[in-house]
Amino acid sequence: MKLCLVLLASVSAWAAVDARDVTVVRDDWGIAHISGKTDADAVFGMIYAQCEDDFNRVESNYLTSLGRTAEAEGESKIWQDLRQRLFIDPDELKKQYADSPAWLQTLMNAWADGLNYYLSKHPETRPKVITHWEPWMALSFTEGSIGGDIERVNLRELQAFYGKNTDVALLEPMHDPEPRGSNGAAIAPSNTTGHHALLLINPHTSFFFRSELQMTSTEGLNAYGAVTWGQFFIYQGFNSKTGWMHTSSGVDAVDEFLEDPKGPHTSKEVTIQYKTPTGMQSRKFTTYFTKHGPVEKATGGKWVSIALMQENIKALEQSYLRTKTTDYKSYKKTMELYANSSNNTIFADAAGDIAYWHGNYIPKRDTKFDWTKPVDGTNPATDYKGLMTVDEIPHLLNPKSGWLYNSNNWPWSGAGESSLKKEDFPVYVEMHGESARGLHAVKVFKDKKDFTLDSLLGAAFDSYLTWFDEPLPRLIKAYDAAPRPELAEQIAVLRKWNQRWAADSVATSLAVFWGEQVRRGVEDATPKELLDGLAAASAKLTADFGKWQTPWGDINRFQRINDDITPHFDDAGPSIPVPFASATYGSLASFGARAYPNTKKWYGTSGNSFVAVVEFGPTVRARAVTAGGESGDPSSKHFNDEATRYANGNLREVYYYPSQLKGHTERTYHP
Repeated sequence: MKLCLVLLASVSAWAAVDARDVTVVRDDWGIAHISGKTDADAVFGMIYAQCEDDFNRVESNYLTSLGRTAEAEGESKIWQDLRQRLFIDPDELKKQYADSPAWLQTLMNAWADGLNYYLSKHPETRPKVITHWEPWMALSFTEGSIGGDIERVNLRELQAFYGKNTDVALLEPMHDPEPRGSNGAAIAPSNTTGHHALLLINPHTSFFFRSELQMTSTEGLNAYGAVTWGQFFIYQGFNSKTGWMHTSSGVDAVDEFLEDPKGPHTSKEVTIQYKTPTGMQSRKFTTYFTKHGPVEKATGGKWVSIALMQENIKALEQSYLRTKTTDYKSYKKTMELYANSSNNTIFADAAGDIAYWHGNYIPKRDTKFDWTKPVDGTNPATDYKGLMTVDEIPHLLNPKSGWLYNSNNWPWSGAGESSLKKEDFPVYVEMHGESARGLHAVKVFKDKKDFTLDSLLGAAFDSYLTWFDEPLPRLIKAYDAAPRPELAEQIAVLRKWNQRWAADSVATSLAVFWGEQVRRGVEDATPKELLDGLAAASAKLTADFGKWQTPWGDINRFQRINDDITPHFDDAGPSIPVPFASATYGSLASFGARAYPNTKKWYGTSGNSFVAVVEFGPTVRARAVTAGGESGDPSSKHFNDEATRYANGNLREVYYYPSQLKGHTERTYHP
């Protein structure tokens, strides 16, 4: 039966998709392998499968991207929605849809088709807001990172500017100090035993942020990896010829401009609807725009506008086209769309090439201005001078070191002796710096040879905690200079510690709790303050767990009780030990955990979320794991069936080829 669904008058006729041309194979981990005659068939099937696994997360992502979260969650989300609507205008997206290339329209049509078909087949699924999906909506969410450039706009400052005469409370998420940025590494064939390129894919996001699946067509599509819920492209993954990994970039791709309120500007009325106990209400805002972008706040009698990349069509094209690349040259061609604004890219292919790009969308600017602060928008000298080309941005191809790496650190150490040189580039290409993870990665990769999939995985889970390199000797020196009997046993434990995390390690617990006490001012801490911090850490461990000699795995836990976007934790519920620690302390395998008001144990919410290692030989080989499991349904066996593997770093084989699925198939069906 042709699935030609009824459209709103504002949308062009959708492409017909025949469900009989779409096949979904669920493997024994619940992962969907979708195949179709056309790419559109694969898109239809993969979004249908995502809805089966977790429609709530699919819809939630688009409530965010469309600026409609307040319709589901109430008045406190007005400011989040207004921020989004400064950049996302439904009427403009409809025009962009009409202007999109025909092939991209076909995919957007199939995407909306699959969503609506799922809802028609599953009346028990009750959307919070979006009961009918339209193809143009795909243009609101075109890049699969967690967060994004738009979130650079501060909600409190936005409320102060646009929320005059209002007492609406602003609901903000609890601060999460866990470093973001992900890990990616590529190993050259010259540095592997099999003489094939290897790729590490290790995004760090909040848990359960992405689905894992495969999408295949007879039109050359065969991509596998992590898909941000609701999108129709593999965001972190590989095909049989190429693999791609993104890390958060320190490139300055977002700038603020001081504007004269009486100067040239336009205005637009934006209406935000929000849920109340008595029904839907709405609020209207008059928003302002200059040539640089929307006005977000005011300071010192000046407006402040914000400039960031807004290329929805190009961004969606780039995100999809990279999944069908066949080599370095074709992948580089997708980079020439310049629409991946917030990410670095680590690349490897079957021809043996490995590559790194630091950013993609980088405006050229006059370096006499301090672009870390708002610049004078009335001065023509602050105008952008075009974009840096793919050949001009910091990039590496086949470094002599035989490896390259990035987390959210600078690129000046990312390939050992072959690293990029800071002095060769304008200052705005990197605004962050080195990180404890970056220092750790250099230690791991610089002297290692003859990599295999197993040893690359071992590197990804290397247990050393670099952050303690400098402060721990200072602590021991402070104790030796002024011994405190009540800390003698603790110092003895730390003196013997090899700075490696382990589930059965008391030293890891003591060191991390000490780090939490002192790290925010550790550079200037006096010897007494370092020792006082150890005393406080010991007291905290004793108060919470009965003794300071508590193994790390008894504290650091993975727990998944339900599929709520904001997780709930309970010490009385089942959980499993996680040996690896926070990226704050240099752990490459990151587990961002903390205690909650109702818990003593620490529960992770972010860090390692999807991990894969890939070898590009005559056939592609890969191993992977997804935090928890594939399904968002607590009653499904695939809700938590990967949790122990996740905690142990025991990645499972990826069933990339049909022959690998034999004996590992739970169900084969058409949507």
